[in-house]
Amino acid sequence: MTISERIFERLRQLSMTQKEFSEKTGILQSTISEWKKKKTNPSSDKILVICKVLDVSPEWLLSGVNPAASRGRNQQYYVVDITTDTGVLVSEFNKLEKSSRDRILGYVHAFLTMKEEESKSKE
Repeated sequence: MTISERIFERLRQLSMTQKEFSEKTGILQSTISEWKKKKTNPSSDKILVICKVLDVSPEWLLSGVNPAASRGRNQQYYVVDITTDTGVLVSEFNKLEKSSRDRILGYVHAFLTMKEEESKSKE
């Protein structure tokens, strides 16, 4: 199954029209129709918004593999919308020198340890 075939299958599952999909993704209806008619696939810059709207992982959309399936393998990555607080945090963190990133990770570890100790003392 191709990427576009998975998209249209998922639209059927969600009972979502191509028009609704277009409105939610910001992708032109004519572009979506071309995927169906010519059996072409969306460009790479559209993948994350498509995944978000269809509530699927990029791995599933690109390969058909469901990372939640019991294959004895845990997902080792997150897909994060860069416009969210988490996305901004990750983006800015990645711009730092390694020594600064290590320092921030040290703060996070110390903070989590402190929270665990607070939680235990309340019990």
